[in-house]
Amino acid sequence: MKLWLLRPIHGHDEWGPWKPWYDKTFGFVVRAETEDEARLLASKQAGDEGHHAWMEPFESTCVELTADGPAGVVIQDHCSA
Repeated sequence: MKLWLLRPIHGHDEWGPWKPWYDKTFGFVVRAETEDEARLLASKQAGDEGHHAWMEPFESTCVELTADGPAGVVIQDHCSA
């Protein structure tokens, strides 16, 4: 299995499915074999942004996570009111 990081495309978190910001999901880390499977699993856990936002590549990214790269936080999803 692979790990996938799903996030809104930059700017889409300020409009579209993620506006207003409350009751929405802004990221997932999913274990799946393929990007399509990862998107489907994430879409089933969507908030008020709707499942469509996670299925469409023009709304959200889906990037395979690997062990390569510098040390650091992979995802911090914080919204302050």
